[in-house]
Amino acid sequence: MECLDRVYLNGYVPNLQVGGQVVNFLTHRGFPIPSPALLEKNGIAFRRAVERFAEANGIPWVRFGRGDRKLEVMRPHLDRLAQAGRTGVAAIGVAQEFQRVFTGTTHRPEGGGAPHFSYAKADRRVTAYYFYVVDEAFGPAFVKVCAYFPYPIKIWLNGHEFAKRVATVAGIGFTALASPDLSCAQ
Repeated sequence: MECLDRVYLNGYVPNLQVGGQVVNFLTHRGFPIPSPALLEKNGIAFRRAVERFAEANGIPWVRFGRGDRKLEVMRPHLDRLAQAGRTGVAAIGVAQEFQRVFTGTTHRPEGGGAPHFSYAKADRRVTAYYFYVVDEAFGPAFVKVCAYFPYPIKIWLNGHEFAKRVATVAGIGFTALASPDLSCAQ
């Protein structure tokens, strides 16, 4: 049996990686003036949607502290869902992390006139949501979504958890070791 160790998938919208495309995105969404305030408006709406999702589905909300080992903090929630024989979102973690996001600047011309805006990428401390899930095939995993524009995501899967599930379905007995490896008679 072969498997990958850990898989990290990074997701982003290619057209939203340069400042000019931010303006196109905002005006395409029906905003006649591509103000930086719209980025905050979108971010607030997203954060509220995540909170409503958690509340409507009875999903625990966990605030990560500085230096927390996120998987260890989430392990009881993942185990609870797995022991119940269920899959889905076990808990949502919230962290403040540095991410490469867009910042907007308002330029006001001297002597009056209409302001104009520019956008540039910068490292900022922003809210990141970790949707820890139990997947039928891969077991524990997470989807991390940055709550600030351009909303980059990361998906993490553990190949060793996948191997354990494959072995279980195949009826192969094994002993999970402290390291990510498995030990079995065959």
